[in-house]
Amino acid sequence: MLQSAYETERRARKFYEDQVLDHLNERMKEFIRSMSMAFIATADGHGECDSSLRAGPEGFIEVLGDRHVAYPEYRGNGVMASLGNISENPHVGILLVDFVDALIGLHVNGKARILEDADLRAIHPGLRSDFERGRKPERWVVVQVEEAYIHCRKHIPRMAPVSRNRAWGTDDVKRKGGDYFAAKGTPRPWHQTQPQHD
Repeated sequence: MLQSAYETERRARKFYEDQVLDHLNERMKEFIRSMSMAFIATADGHGECDSSLRAGPEGFIEVLGDRHVAYPEYRGNGVMASLGNISENPHVGILLVDFVDALIGLHVNGKARILEDADLRAIHPGLRSDFERGRKPERWVVVQVEEAYIHCRKHIPRMAPVSRNRAWGTDDVKRKGGDYFAAKGTPRPWHQTQPQHD
Protein backbone atom coordinates (compact mmCIF):
# COMPACT_ATOMS: atom_id res chain seq x y z
CA MET A 1 0.00 0.00 0.00
CA LEU A 2 2.78 2.44 0.84
CA GLN A 3 4.67 1.65 -2.36
CA SER A 4 1.51 2.50 -4.24
CA ALA A 5 0.86 5.63 -2.17
CA TYR A 6 4.42 6.91 -2.60
CA GLU A 7 4.76 5.65 -6.19
CA THR A 8 7.79 3.43 -5.53
CA GLU A 9 6.35 0.18 -6.87
CA ARG A 10 8.54 0.07 -9.97
CA ARG A 11 11.74 0.70 -7.97
CA ALA A 12 10.73 -1.83 -5.35
CA ARG A 13 9.88 -4.49 -7.94
CA LYS A 14 13.29 -4.02 -9.59
CA PHE A 15 15.00 -4.38 -6.20
CA TYR A 16 13.08 -7.57 -5.42
CA GLU A 17 13.86 -9.03 -8.84
CA ASP A 18 17.54 -8.04 -8.89
CA GLN A 19 18.69 -8.32 -5.27
CA VAL A 20 16.46 -10.39 -2.97
CA LEU A 21 17.29 -14.10 -2.69
CA ASP A 22 15.70 -16.83 -0.57
CA HIS A 23 19.11 -18.35 0.14
CA LEU A 24 22.77 -17.37 0.48
CA ASN A 25 24.88 -17.33 -2.66
CA GLU A 26 28.65 -17.85 -2.53
CA ARG A 27 29.48 -14.12 -2.28
CA MET A 28 27.07 -13.74 0.62
CA LYS A 29 28.54 -16.73 2.45
CA GLU A 30 32.05 -15.36 1.96
CA PHE A 31 30.92 -11.97 3.28
CA ILE A 32 29.33 -13.50 6.41
CA ARG A 33 32.50 -15.47 7.15
CA SER A 34 34.52 -12.24 7.06
CA MET A 35 32.34 -10.37 9.57
CA SER A 36 33.24 -9.79 13.22
CA MET A 37 29.96 -8.15 14.26
CA ALA A 38 26.27 -8.20 13.46
CA PHE A 39 23.10 -6.42 14.53
CA ILE A 40 20.28 -8.76 15.55
CA ALA A 41 16.64 -7.61 15.50
CA THR A 42 13.94 -9.60 17.30
CA ALA A 43 10.40 -9.02 18.56
CA ASP A 44 8.34 -10.75 21.21
CA GLY A 45 4.92 -12.26 20.75
CA HIS A 46 3.28 -8.83 21.08
CA GLY A 47 5.57 -7.19 18.50
CA GLU A 48 7.72 -5.33 21.06
CA CYS A 49 11.12 -4.99 19.38
CA ASP A 50 14.73 -5.29 20.47
CA SER A 51 17.96 -4.77 18.56
CA SER A 52 21.25 -6.10 19.86
CA LEU A 53 24.89 -6.24 18.83
CA ARG A 54 26.70 -9.55 18.52
CA ALA A 55 30.45 -9.72 17.99
CA GLY A 56 33.33 -12.14 17.86
CA PRO A 57 36.33 -13.06 15.75
CA GLU A 58 35.96 -13.09 11.96
CA GLY A 59 33.71 -15.99 11.08
CA PHE A 60 31.98 -16.12 14.46
CA ILE A 61 28.72 -16.50 12.55
CA GLU A 62 28.80 -20.01 11.15
CA VAL A 63 27.51 -20.60 7.63
CA LEU A 64 25.80 -23.99 7.73
CA GLY A 65 24.85 -24.10 4.06
CA ASP A 66 22.85 -22.10 1.52
CA ARG A 67 19.86 -21.73 3.82
CA HIS A 68 21.17 -21.75 7.40
CA VAL A 69 23.50 -19.67 9.55
CA ALA A 70 24.18 -19.87 13.28
CA TYR A 71 25.49 -17.28 15.68
CA PRO A 72 26.78 -18.03 19.19
CA GLU A 73 25.24 -16.85 22.43
CA TYR A 74 27.88 -16.23 25.08
CA ARG A 75 27.46 -15.66 28.80
CA GLY A 76 25.91 -12.21 29.20
CA ASN A 77 23.89 -10.11 31.63
CA GLY A 78 21.32 -12.86 32.12
CA VAL A 79 18.40 -10.86 30.69
CA MET A 80 18.27 -12.91 27.47
CA ALA A 81 16.18 -10.32 25.66
CA SER A 82 16.90 -11.69 22.17
CA LEU A 83 16.50 -15.34 23.15
CA GLY A 84 13.32 -14.55 25.06
CA ASN A 85 11.89 -12.86 22.00
CA ILE A 86 12.89 -15.76 19.76
CA SER A 87 11.19 -18.20 22.13
CA GLU A 88 7.92 -16.29 21.53
CA ASN A 89 8.45 -15.19 17.91
CA PRO A 90 11.02 -16.94 15.70
CA HIS A 91 11.34 -14.15 13.13
CA VAL A 92 14.74 -12.46 13.22
CA GLY A 93 16.61 -9.92 11.12
CA ILE A 94 20.40 -9.91 10.93
CA LEU A 95 22.27 -6.91 9.53
CA LEU A 96 25.97 -7.34 8.76
CA VAL A 97 27.94 -4.27 7.70
CA ASP A 98 31.51 -3.98 6.42
CA PHE A 99 32.54 -0.57 7.78
CA VAL A 100 36.21 -1.07 6.88
CA ASP A 101 36.78 -2.27 3.32
CA ALA A 102 33.83 -2.76 0.96
CA LEU A 103 31.43 -0.39 2.79
CA ILE A 104 28.50 -2.64 2.06
CA GLY A 105 25.89 -4.48 4.09
CA LEU A 106 23.92 -7.70 3.97
CA HIS A 107 20.46 -8.35 5.41
CA VAL A 108 19.61 -11.91 6.38
CA ASN A 109 16.03 -12.46 7.54
CA GLY A 110 14.55 -15.75 8.62
CA LYS A 111 13.19 -18.03 11.32
CA ALA A 112 15.33 -18.85 14.32
CA ARG A 113 15.58 -21.67 16.82
CA ILE A 114 17.77 -22.01 19.89
CA LEU A 115 20.14 -24.98 20.24
CA GLU A 116 22.51 -25.83 23.07
CA ASP A 117 26.18 -25.89 22.09
CA ALA A 118 26.51 -29.66 22.43
CA ASP A 119 23.36 -30.26 20.37
CA LEU A 120 24.55 -28.13 17.45
CA ARG A 121 28.02 -29.72 17.58
CA ALA A 122 26.40 -33.15 17.34
CA ILE A 123 24.81 -32.05 14.05
CA HIS A 124 27.77 -29.95 12.82
CA PRO A 125 30.96 -31.38 14.36
CA GLY A 126 33.10 -29.02 12.26
CA LEU A 127 32.09 -25.91 14.26
CA ARG A 128 35.08 -23.90 15.44
CA SER A 129 36.36 -24.76 18.90
CA ASP A 130 39.37 -22.43 19.30
CA PHE A 131 37.80 -19.84 21.58
CA GLU A 132 39.39 -17.10 23.62
CA ARG A 133 39.04 -17.46 27.37
CA GLY A 134 35.51 -16.48 28.36
CA ARG A 135 34.15 -16.73 24.81
CA LYS A 136 32.88 -20.30 24.59
CA PRO A 137 29.30 -20.40 23.27
CA GLU A 138 26.68 -21.57 25.74
CA ARG A 139 24.12 -22.00 22.99
CA TRP A 140 23.50 -21.04 19.35
CA VAL A 141 20.76 -19.35 17.39
CA VAL A 142 20.25 -21.18 14.10
CA VAL A 143 18.51 -19.09 11.46
CA GLN A 144 16.77 -20.57 8.45
CA VAL A 145 17.26 -18.00 5.69
CA GLU A 146 14.11 -16.66 4.08
CA GLU A 147 15.51 -13.44 2.59
CA ALA A 148 19.05 -12.25 1.86
CA TYR A 149 19.75 -8.92 0.20
CA ILE A 150 22.16 -6.04 -0.04
CA HIS A 151 22.27 -2.91 2.14
CA CYS A 152 23.57 -0.13 -0.10
CA ARG A 153 26.81 1.64 0.73
CA LYS A 154 25.97 5.30 0.26
CA HIS A 155 25.35 6.05 3.95
CA ILE A 156 27.82 3.58 5.48
CA PRO A 157 30.71 5.43 7.18
CA ARG A 158 34.25 4.15 6.85
CA MET A 159 35.76 3.08 10.15
CA ALA A 160 39.19 1.80 11.13
CA PRO A 161 39.58 -1.10 13.55
CA VAL A 162 41.83 -0.44 16.54
CA SER A 163 43.32 -3.25 18.59
CA ARG A 164 42.25 -3.44 22.21
CA ASN A 165 42.28 -5.80 25.15
CA ARG A 166 38.85 -7.26 25.80
CA ALA A 167 37.69 -8.69 29.10
CA TRP A 168 35.61 -11.54 27.70
CA GLY A 169 33.53 -13.30 30.32
CA THR A 170 34.16 -10.78 33.08
CA ASP A 171 31.64 -9.84 35.75
CA ASP A 172 33.68 -6.79 36.77
CA VAL A 173 31.18 -3.93 36.54
CA LYS A 174 33.78 -1.28 35.69
CA ARG A 175 35.38 -3.37 32.91
CA LYS A 176 31.91 -3.99 31.43
CA GLY A 177 31.15 -0.25 31.26
CA GLY A 178 29.92 0.43 34.77
CA ASP A 179 26.94 2.71 35.11
CA TYR A 180 27.90 4.74 32.05
CA PHE A 181 24.42 6.15 31.49
CA ALA A 182 23.77 6.78 35.21
CA ALA A 183 20.73 4.52 35.22
CA LYS A 184 21.48 2.96 38.58
CA GLY A 185 20.59 6.06 40.59
CA THR A 186 17.57 7.06 38.51
CA PRO A 187 14.25 6.86 40.42
CA ARG A 188 11.92 4.16 39.18
CA PRO A 189 8.41 5.07 40.38
CA TRP A 190 6.92 2.42 38.11
CA HIS A 191 8.74 -0.24 40.21
CA GLN A 192 7.33 0.92 43.54
CA THR A 193 4.73 -1.37 44.96
CA GLN A 194 1.28 -0.02 45.63
CA PRO A 195 0.39 0.36 49.33
CA GLN A 196 -1.67 -2.46 50.77
CA HIS A 197 -5.14 -1.53 52.05
CA ASP A 198 -6.96 -3.45 54.78
